[in-house]
Amino acid sequence: MNILWLKTELLHPIDKGGKIRTYQILRELKREHRITYLTLDDGTASQDERQRAIEYCDELVCVPHRLHNKFSAAFYFQLLLNLVSGLPYAVQKYTSAPLRREIINHVASSPVDVVVCDFLAPSANVPRDLSRPSILFQHNVEAVIWKRHFEVQTNFLKRLYLKGQWLKMRRFERETCRRFDCVIAVSEKDRELMFNDYEVETVFDVPTGVDTEFFRPSGTVQVDPNSIVFTGSMDWLPNQDAIRYFVEEIMPAIKKARPHVTLTVVGRNPDSALLELSKRDRSISVTGRVDDVRPYIERAAVYVVPLRVGSGTRLKIFEAMAMEKAIVSTTVGAEGLAVRPGVELILADSPAGFAESVVKVLADKELAGQLGQKAAQTVREQFCWPKVAKLFSDVCEEVLCKHRFENVLWDK
Repeated sequence: MNILWLKTELLHPIDKGGKIRTYQILRELKREHRITYLTLDDGTASQDERQRAIEYCDELVCVPHRLHNKFSAAFYFQLLLNLVSGLPYAVQKYTSAPLRREIINHVASSPVDVVVCDFLAPSANVPRDLSRPSILFQHNVEAVIWKRHFEVQTNFLKRLYLKGQWLKMRRFERETCRRFDCVIAVSEKDRELMFNDYEVETVFDVPTGVDTEFFRPSGTVQVDPNSIVFTGSMDWLPNQDAIRYFVEEIMPAIKKARPHVTLTVVGRNPDSALLELSKRDRSISVTGRVDDVRPYIERAAVYVVPLRVGSGTRLKIFEAMAMEKAIVSTTVGAEGLAVRPGVELILADSPAGFAESVVKVLADKELAGQLGQKAAQTVREQFCWPKVAKLFSDVCEEVLCKHRFENVLWDK
């Protein structure tokens, strides 16, 4: 197949879940199919990062697109203007007439078999009357994320704004999912939600994977029996909320039972409030972006995923499982993953329950070892990337065959 893949960013550096999932799937697809990667480009990527696109595509096409820095005057002005827009802000900021023209021109002039729109963000640029079958790759149900942001927010004005974004996103997402030939979700739960709530007729689920060869204990890093770790992009709002929640409502109870406990937060672009907190509290360490998360995971006695906001699936859990870590997560954090509470990880949703579970694992090395070993066994047997990419390829092939069959019937 010739696949035209639409995106809002280059993949390097591969430092967040959505990039990892796309990179690994494309790298596998590229072995048997031709990939044209058409993306918006904010100009921040280095020459090396552009050159490395050959790892996941045969042709790279970049469309310049300016994004305003968060918390700048222009950023807040855009948020204000969005109040009178029908599009949610997370989509509106990626609308691009040049990208739309490039999609039309590429489909008209190149032997494209299937168009894949990666995430909801670039979908507003995809013409409705494409002559090729189109697939929307939904890493999350975006409206669910905004709804959960609204539900946990306590500031009245922010809560009001988030409610507006949630309702806009739900309307836009429902309409968009229904106009593509097919939607690919990353979990059975997301697939069922889009089928039932959005009435999407053709929706498949392709699970999340993990590089089980890369994520494997080295055996050279000593475990700190009082160490807790969290990994994730710290410029993503759900991760920011998760760490605030953990530090404010869970960590104090853990410290009462384990006074020497430490928390390490690993991930790019931590905000100033978290950095200031780490300066005041020596038990909290914030690394920012790191080249390799594995030593930090391997050193920890417990891996935590205290998410209250989110949708889709968290690759971070599969990475920790492959590293043979004992994991304590909220239900939202492990949502959509084929894991069994009490077998591969522990689930806890109240602050007291979460703290109690972490303390229990810290105190019981045998329990931690059993959870870690079972978790690693599960991901190694079921969720390696070649298997995941094969499922994705099969869906593309099915959609293409259906499109060709319908065209034959139409011609007759």
